Amino acid sequence: MSTSAKPTTKEYNLPNNLTVIQFRALSDNYGYLVHNGSSTAAIDTPDASLIHSILAHYGFQLTHILNTHHHADHAGGNADLLSLYPDCKVVGPANERIPCITTPAGENDVVFNSLATVYDTPGHTSGHIVYHFADSGALFCGDTLFAMGCGRLFEGTPAQMWSSIRKLKALPDDTLVFCAHEYTLANAKFAVTADVKNENLAERYQLVQKQREKDEWTVPTTIRLEKSTNPFMRADEPSLQAHFNTTDPVETFAKVRHAKDVF
Repeated sequence: MSTSAKPTTKEYNLPNNLTVIQFRALSDNYGYLVHNGSSTAAIDTPDASLIHSILAHYGFQLTHILNTHHHADHAGGNADLLSLYPDCKVVGPANERIPCITTPAGENDVVFNSLATVYDTPGHTSGHIVYHFADSGALFCGDTLFAMGCGRLFEGTPAQMWSSIRKLKALPDDTLVFCAHEYTLANAKFAVTADVKNENLAERYQLVQKQREKDEWTVPTTIRLEKSTNPFMRADEPSLQAHFNTTDPVETFAKVRHAKDVF
């Protein structure tokens, strides 16, 4: 596996001496390296060669892989990276079968030098987990939560996913949300048809249109912004419930998810 010129990245220097390096991968994925002291973790492994190239550019050694779920665009690079970094620890959901996992993790486990807390967020897949770096104000949520969207329910139920979303909704408002795909414009186009009276959402849709016309990245987002503009986080809001003719949050969530699936 050869290294190449430095790909396009963005760097975020966060509290508690945490550096996040964000990069595009595959067709619409975002990948992340998280660096602290002498330790570096890849949040999922969408493209092993690209991750190796970025590590080489920064002079980092990969010490951890933190997988969120089993889909190939999230765990498909594990084996190739382990062939290059054989001492790397691979953390992943305890309730999913992912190649090369050395440290199964679940609710409230603390990983990556005690910097990240794991939360179970089933819905997209049955064992999906997320990583919350509380002292740095960062959440790596895989395909559970997107900017103005959430993951399709391939293996879980609406009740499970709504419970997972509520768990993330309870995090501090200023938490940076590093999700795994650039789906924001497509999500926004749907969201304005679901949450029709939401003025904050309408304004965000206009902004995102301009951003994507310039091929700008719309991730990370924040918990605060998602609480005000993401219909999947607003299934307990009366105005959204009225639009879907229900007063039950789980039923509202299920109807919003179905509407997005066929949009």
